[in-house]
Amino acid sequence: MTPEEVGRRVVELLAPVEATASVSGGQGYARATVDVPPASWADAVRAARDDAELGFDFLDWLSAVDELADGFDVVLHLWSVRGRHGLLLRTRVPRDAPVVASVVDLFPGAAWHERETHEMFGIDFAGHGELRPLLLPPEFEGHPLRKEFVLASRVAKPWPGAKEPGESAAGGGRRPVRPPGVPAPGEWGTTTTPACAACAGEGPRGGTPARPARERPARPAPGERPARAARPSAGEGPAQPASGERQARPAAGAAGPASGEAPETPVGGEAGPGSDAAPAVDEAGPLGRPLPGERPTGPPRQQPDPDAAGES
Repeated sequence: MTPEEVGRRVVELLAPVEATASVSGGQGYARATVDVPPASWADAVRAARDDAELGFDFLDWLSAVDELADGFDVVLHLWSVRGRHGLLLRTRVPRDAPVVASVVDLFPGAAWHERETHEMFGIDFAGHGELRPLLLPPEFEGHPLRKEFVLASRVAKPWPGAKEPGESAAGGGRRPVRPPGVPAPGEWGTTTTPACAACAGEGPRGGTPARPARERPARPAPGERPARAARPSAGEGPAQPASGERQARPAAGAAGPASGEAPETPVGGEAGPGSDAAPAVDEAGPLGRPLPGERPTGPPRQQPDPDAAGES
């Protein structure tokens, strides 16, 4: 059956009750949607289950939608295993007294769905008999899926901007704003505390303290080299010769070496009195040989005498 045929069939079975049929979704996800009054809720579920042409023998899910001042929409999705078609049944209950009949006697699998809907939205299902908590602890107060319920995570943490439908006018970007329905800082929770002026966000206890700024050393300008540590003065230690420089020899006649040091050999190959050291070699080298790096020098070359050559 097509969604239009399913909707017309349900309206015919509920006559003379005023029921409205429509189609939700599109293409392969299209579903026949029938809105019925709360008093005919259980009768509509029974008619859809017992009719041979419809044959809705499987309860898929049951939940609700918060419509704010208009109340709550209780939605039930049924499926026909044999006919391969579905049905969405809806009924609207007032916000001040949200009560509707239970369908546990028709579909026992609806027990957990009705318990969850009662827990999250505060809707009572008459005839259920065991609407005890299913997901939340017994001491939990409030109904989390109601739109006026304040989520603790949206108060304790800074809200980054517009994230949900209807919040586009609240701003956006990186500036944290408080979403609609969230109270001002210090007004939510059991302990009221004024907002903290040096905090990173708004919260029930003044927000989260901001991290202290770290002090970092200033970086040098581009092209500027950092200054090196000063060298020790003359009194602090011996000065080291620069690279490439050779240490100068003491001049002749200078003061003798300190105690504990070996005496130097006099220049010129003469040993001191009482010394057994071998005589030093002259600077010109033994046997007149040149020092390393010097060119050898010999006697001047004699030129032939032209007068003597003519006489011979």
